Amino acid sequence: MAMTDLPHTALRGTLHLLWVASLAVPLVAVLREPSGTRWLGVLGLLVLAVAYAVTLRGGPLRVLVAATLATIPLVAPVGPDELTTWAWIGGAAAGFAPLLLTGPWRWLAAVGSVVLAGVVGFFVSRDHTTYQMIAASVGATIIAMGGLPMWFAGLLGEARAGREAQAELAVSEERLRFARDVHDLLGHRLTVIALKSELAGRLAATDPERSAAEAFEAQRLASTALEEVRDAVHGYRAVNLPEQLEAVRNVMTEAGIRCTVTDVDVHGEPATQLALALREACTNVLRHSHATWCMIDVAVADEEVRMTVTNDGTEKPSQEGNGLRGIRERLAAVGGQVSAEKSGDVFTLQVVVPA
Repeated sequence: MAMTDLPHTALRGTLHLLWVASLAVPLVAVLREPSGTRWLGVLGLLVLAVAYAVTLRGGPLRVLVAATLATIPLVAPVGPDELTTWAWIGGAAAGFAPLLLTGPWRWLAAVGSVVLAGVVGFFVSRDHTTYQMIAASVGATIIAMGGLPMWFAGLLGEARAGREAQAELAVSEERLRFARDVHDLLGHRLTVIALKSELAGRLAATDPERSAAEAFEAQRLASTALEEVRDAVHGYRAVNLPEQLEAVRNVMTEAGIRCTVTDVDVHGEPATQLALALREACTNVLRHSHATWCMIDVAVADEEVRMTVTNDGTEKPSQEGNGLRGIRERLAAVGGQVSAEKSGDVFTLQVVVPA
């Protein structure tokens, strides 16, 4: 998992802290050396810190590997033997290898770092066991404290992707249903109209009366088809607001969002307009936030029906998108209004229509 893919700044801060903590003992050991040899150790630790920063910003992992190996001649001989200077660097390498690599290589690199720490310890102080124990302990601590948050971050990313996929699926299903209904309504009618129009054209010269009858029949079928399409579109627009509220609550709950709904009995055109706005608001919550709660309130006051949708976890800037712009234009045509406000990570959408 690349470091640049981490979704949360707090998680990166934790990894920074673990990295600095693993270098604390080597730094103390280096600073306790006489000035003649101290600067080699300081140089090695500085190179290692720069390589870590480069890797954190998406640089190649080989830079960090090369810097770690370079610290063996620069840092390992420096400092008192009892501080086991390079064992902590080896432990950092063992701990961060599973966080930076993927597949079986992550664990092979971790074990290899512990083994390398023992080899360095043998040549430096003839005490490879202590070096390996410290490297293994430091590595296990980093894996436990950094790996678990990264795993949770991955789960959050998957959950967010699932919400977006769910919203896309709902939109696709609605489009398919509408296309299927339109096909069922118009497919047969248009076929018959085409045949009768063709027949009327062929009979125009030989049998004008029958040609006129076929033309009138084609016109009647076209008028009937137009009425059926209008009825179908009206059926899509004239939605049931309580049913839409319940459907939205179920979708939110399935996505892991705690959703509370407070509503009043609203019918007719206000209910239709609010339901259409509610669909867009639900889609935005699922697509553009990592919300944990959502509150929907519908109330009637002063000959107006007011719907307020509030949720947390908003990441997008508060500028008006295409969906919100479409709601605003549609409501303006019926004397309604829409307003949006973002405070911190809490987003509030308010829709007002005449009662």
